[in-house]
Amino acid sequence: MMSAPTLLYLSRADVERVALDMPTIIALLETAFREKGEGRVEMPPKLGIHLPGDAFLHAMPAFIGASGAAGIKWVGGTPENQGRGLPYISGLVVLNDPVTMLPRAVMDCSWITAHRTAAASALAAKYLARPESAILGVVGCGLQGRTHVLAFATVFPLKRVLAFDVIPAFRDRFVVDMAAKTGLDVATASDARRAVMGSDLVVTAGPLLKVPRPTVDKGWLRPGAFAAAVDYDSYWTPGALAEMDKLATDDLAQWRAAKGAGSFRGMAEPYADLGEIVTGRKPGRERSEERTMAMNLGVALDDIVVAAEIYRRATALGIGLELPL
Repeated sequence: MMSAPTLLYLSRADVERVALDMPTIIALLETAFREKGEGRVEMPPKLGIHLPGDAFLHAMPAFIGASGAAGIKWVGGTPENQGRGLPYISGLVVLNDPVTMLPRAVMDCSWITAHRTAAASALAAKYLARPESAILGVVGCGLQGRTHVLAFATVFPLKRVLAFDVIPAFRDRFVVDMAAKTGLDVATASDARRAVMGSDLVVTAGPLLKVPRPTVDKGWLRPGAFAAAVDYDSYWTPGALAEMDKLATDDLAQWRAAKGAGSFRGMAEPYADLGEIVTGRKPGRERSEERTMAMNLGVALDDIVVAAEIYRRATALGIGLELPL
């Protein structure tokens, strides 16, 4: 007689206890995007509902062939949570057995989202940025700004970080915390322009806005630099975006779906997605003077491949709570 099926519940604290490191997360994403480029990933564009105040809820399913990982992320976010003392992003990942289809695990997605987003930016930069890039500019000193420093420090020989945030207290805390955590020279930028113009690599990581209020202007990103626009086109003016020699994204189908819903007004379609770049079907950086950008939209394969590895390690370590179905 078969035993009754169970699933493993992993809280955020449990997910953090697994302690998946950034080099491993980047490697997992590189494998997953290679699978995507080879046509062995099933991942429809995310389905979402959008509420007042730039709030959203998204359903994000994916299956990655090589890992056999299948599941869905249900994630929400609102900038108004900052004033409530709550995280901007929250939600759950559900993993399913790819043979029986039964739920295998449910886990908090906050830590996964924060780290996989930065890992995807760093992976894009591996192919699109100059390998000797040593100065990182961060505009937006929240959780994503922090994880992006860790991810870029994994791939590049970083020496200096220039940090700016519209809330000075966030910026100042970021400078102290990230200098202590990384040992890098982390300095304050008095405005966004100085953070962008002084850097080889740039990350903008503010909230996603239905009506963009762009800050980064034409001429700020210097020739040869790479940018990761985590906040889509919310902080980049049309003139700044038009200067890019190469604009890539993580999934063209998701880009087209978002554009059809009203995002990316007036923007040309990216020349490639990350799967095409990782597999060599489309070129990465070709000239040292190119301005390049990854405007990754955050796709489900990131979450599912990372969640599957967390589940595997948590099971081996005895972390989490077994629940009956």
